Amino acid sequence: MAIVTKEMIIADVLKIDEGTGAIFLGKGMRCIHCPSAAGESIEDACAVHGMDVDELVGELNAYIGSQAAKG
Repeated sequence: MAIVTKEMIIADVLKIDEGTGAIFLGKGMRCIHCPSAAGESIEDACAVHGMDVDELVGELNAYIGSQAAKG
């Protein structure tokens, strides 16, 4: 199972599981649809959007873990 870190590029997280896009969008991070996603880390995006990076990373990892458990 892949582990998401705050240093990861958004596009790389989306490659791990496209379903993570709903989490980003749910937080108002529309950046997943723009060129920034290819070079912006989760930490950088959270700073721009005024979000807690550790909270977002936790949600992403919980989602990916739940998907892995489904098999």
